Amino acid sequence: MNLFRYLFFFCLVISLNAYSQVRILFDATKAQTAGNADWVIDADLNNMSWNPSACISCGNESNAQKIPTAAQSGITASTPEAFWTGSLSNWGIDCVKRGYAVETLPYNGLITYGNITNPQDLKNYKVFIIDEPNILFTSVEKTAIMNFVKNGGGLFMISDHDVSDRNSDGYDSPAIWNDLIQNNSVQNNAFGFSFDLLNYSQTSNNVLVSATDSILHGPMGNVTQVKWTNGTSMTTNTLQNPTVKGVVFQTGASTAGSNSVMCAYSRWYAGKVGAIGDSSPPDDGTGDVNDALYNGYTLDAAGNHQRLIMNMTIWLALGGGPLGVEEINSENGFSLYPNPSNNDLTIKWNENFPHTPEIKITNVNGELMKFSSVNNNNNEIVLDISNLADGCYFVSLNTETDHSVKKLVVMH
Repeated sequence: MNLFRYLFFFCLVISLNAYSQVRILFDATKAQTAGNADWVIDADLNNMSWNPSACISCGNESNAQKIPTAAQSGITASTPEAFWTGSLSNWGIDCVKRGYAVETLPYNGLITYGNITNPQDLKNYKVFIIDEPNILFTSVEKTAIMNFVKNGGGLFMISDHDVSDRNSDGYDSPAIWNDLIQNNSVQNNAFGFSFDLLNYSQTSNNVLVSATDSILHGPMGNVTQVKWTNGTSMTTNTLQNPTVKGVVFQTGASTAGSNSVMCAYSRWYAGKVGAIGDSSPPDDGTGDVNDALYNGYTLDAAGNHQRLIMNMTIWLALGGGPLGVEEINSENGFSLYPNPSNNDLTIKWNENFPHTPEIKITNVNGELMKFSSVNNNNNEIVLDISNLADGCYFVSLNTETDHSVKKLVVMH
């Protein structure tokens, strides 16, 4: 078999893997069921005690298992959220209805990246959802999470208000998130935002005016309103990350990097990050009967929360690496030539595509190999790829509103 034929079949195998089912992991290692929280998609047992010395009635918190029951293969378009038991069950079932596979990282699970001995290593998932962590991330966990995003993963960060310490260990979720963002071994302040230490309740219609924004106008519908019930905001900083974008703001607030951003997202290397400042919107009002739960997912904000959260989840699940990558040939598509290539690669996009995309070339492991930001009025660029080894790669063109991916074969 000649080299070209070998690489063709190699890329075909990689592509089949790339189109395999997107796997989403919900975290339950950070006391997500302490106090009145029940931030899990399904739990069959209620025998947890996150802080026995501080609670009156212990041992009755939800203890989520790895695989939700009943089996998600039985979910159809009409399956109700009561199919599973957890206050995030509606979210989890919505993910399955989109064709995704969902799992929970249980309380004794390990947050790792690249550990082949861990069956729930983050390399095996496209999206990692962490709803209101109540325990600090260790240095090893922070490194794993940052590398997961850097290499193509999608991280959904959900905070709650300041002074919301559910397990009485002295740490609230905004400070826990900021510790990850600002104090890790990979790159500090990489995402372009931090969480404010605030506590406020508000219904806001102050949504960014952007008809093509993927979060506000995604596959689940349009988002026009949010309702925070004791939540916090974020401060964005485009000097830290020029891709960061706030899309929902406090009433009357400016949209220019203020400390009142209620929902934000950004890209970093091959990955994506999305964040909201309140844990009430994902709460579907069911789950642990010992907790005071409330339906913020479909009842509050006229159903906007379900659309916001699922649009963000879908955006995080698209592109950025071999797990969940989609080769998009839309009206905003582009072409590569020559392909296979070994020296200069010409990338040309059609007139519908914005003239200033970010261009990324990643290998089959989702690792960033080349990056270029286009700052001209042309609709093509030539990249030197002579230093890339023979093999299969993914070329992506990214803007605030568009994401397109194609396969590239390099053969010297």
